[in-house]
Amino acid sequence: MSAADATVHPAKPVRIFDRDSEWAELMGFLCDPHAKAALALVSGQRRHGKTFLLEAATQATGGFYFDGKVAAEKESLRRLAERLTEYTRERHPPHWHRWEEALDALLALGSRQPATVVIDDFPDLVGQSPALPSVLYGAYRRLEQEDRDNRTRLILSGGSPAVMKRLFSGPSPLHGLTSLELVVLPFGFRQAARFWGIESPRLAVQVHAVVGGSPAYRGDLVCDDAPSGPDDFDAWVCRTVLSPRVPLFWEARYLLESEADHADRALGHSVLVAIADGRSTPGGIAERIGASLSDVSHVLAVMSNQQLLYGEPDAFRPGLTRYRIAEPLLAFEHAVAWPHRARCEQEDAAGVWDRVRATFDSVVAAPHFAQLCRDWATHHAAWETFGGASRRAVRGTIPDPGRRTRLDADVVVRGSVEGTPGTLLSVGLARWNETMGLDHLERLRHIVSLLDASGEYTEQTVVACYSGIGFSPELRAAEARGEVVLVDVDRLYHGG
Repeated sequence: MSAADATVHPAKPVRIFDRDSEWAELMGFLCDPHAKAALALVSGQRRHGKTFLLEAATQATGGFYFDGKVAAEKESLRRLAERLTEYTRERHPPHWHRWEEALDALLALGSRQPATVVIDDFPDLVGQSPALPSVLYGAYRRLEQEDRDNRTRLILSGGSPAVMKRLFSGPSPLHGLTSLELVVLPFGFRQAARFWGIESPRLAVQVHAVVGGSPAYRGDLVCDDAPSGPDDFDAWVCRTVLSPRVPLFWEARYLLESEADHADRALGHSVLVAIADGRSTPGGIAERIGASLSDVSHVLAVMSNQQLLYGEPDAFRPGLTRYRIAEPLLAFEHAVAWPHRARCEQEDAAGVWDRVRATFDSVVAAPHFAQLCRDWATHHAAWETFGGASRRAVRGTIPDPGRRTRLDADVVVRGSVEGTPGTLLSVGLARWNETMGLDHLERLRHIVSLLDASGEYTEQTVVACYSGIGFSPELRAAEARGEVVLVDVDRLYHGG
């Protein structure tokens, strides 16, 4: 988009934090001058700010917004007719009997002037009217055949990117019609810290381990209650996520029940508890909960499809998939709150938190910190940090035959060096509540030697230590000699 084009686009409202690229994409689509009806898809998980963004874009362009709901087809058509009448200021709403009539009326809004039309929660409408995608396809084809100028910019939105992809890919009649596909993601950890107004990097990690980067949690679920500083974190947890009087307390349960689409929801809860407790492989999860591997694998596939879980290959054993919980609030729920919900509802939250605080540090904050380190390595580390362009960072496990055990590496970074992809750039350890020293450096050197013996190219591999507390003077001296890369929470949030 040129600077000249940008001047005619509505400015992003000040109430929208960040989202500059998403706003630019939406305005580029909505303000496209071509006299041809266009279709866009916008998706994003619950609480990520998709609806907030679309409502603002609709208002900025003077468009029409309709929020689809789970209702019978006739009820949805009636609601849509009433909303459209309010928008056009006609005297009486039309009486539609079929979606063909409704869609023709919506597309007609752009026959004389540019028109923004947003249908939010589109999959809910399709659930009651399965032929709706085909009907919409027919409406667009009629416009093409009649060769009429039309500047309707229709946006269809849905809460689950996976569901939207199924509706508009492969055999879908709408496949190929879309000119924009936008996914509204949660804020990255640096953006989330700014959004919550948190200056302390360690506090930012703690808060992110509870609520992640979902912007709606702050405004809608805790009424803008943010920790005033590091010393307020414990009290903040007690008055928000552990308080039955606050909506955030109930959100994780609602999130799972609204997204998970499988018969045995109890098994789904058990799988999440196992993953939150540190079991990440299908076999380990099955062993932990006493279920068959086939049943567990089915649940893992369904929950991954719903983007409740992420499955990632082990850095050194590509055939081994490790799972982690996508939404931090779900991880907090199943590691900390779920086993103590009755107590939270019956007792003082401070007493409950006092009992589970150590669990939070070891089971929630520590693995979450490791994941943020992997995100940092992929998205924020400077090229010179690892001597190449980082492409992927995951966990890895390598056998140590001499000690008859396996060694874990928390941050294994691969990338491109001089055009060669997949180069092992770095192997690192992450410790949330530990001051790291020379023993950690020696462990890393041993891991690299095992990798070298296994045939991995390690001549350019950098060893790295990531700590939420800090490093010993001896390890700092090793850093000064160029023997190790050290990343503390300040560098995690402010450096590369």
